[in-house]
Amino acid sequence: QVQVAESGGGLVQAGNSLTLACKVSGYTGTMLSISWFRQAPGKEREFVSGITWTGSATDYGDSVKGRFTTYRDNAKNTVYLQMVSLNPDDTAVYFCAAKPGYVIILKSRLVFDIWGQGTQVTVSS
Repeated sequence: QVQVAESGGGLVQAGNSLTLACKVSGYTGTMLSISWFRQAPGKEREFVSGITWTGSATDYGDSVKGRFTTYRDNAKNTVYLQMVSLNPDDTAVYFCAAKPGYVIILKSRLVFDIWGQGTQVTVSS
């Protein structure tokens, strides 16, 4: 059974950086799509970034392109979300989601049924 668990959230000042981690367990194949989403209070959960399990493809939401980078550490079965130049609009709960059987980036939250518990990122001005 595939499970994911996020870590690395916290409080940072605007302009600073933070890296989140998504630990994947219970999966030994290569067909897996991992995406990051975030949800701010009163807003819908939005796509942030996605990566295929082989790491061959990545994609980003428009609001984070050029500032966020997602990558995978094979040895640790972990996907990371490196965030730089953070601003208060990035404040949200960040979620990791997994979809076995896919080798493409999935941007809709509706297709995922494996989610982590989320990690809070707060950016102060």
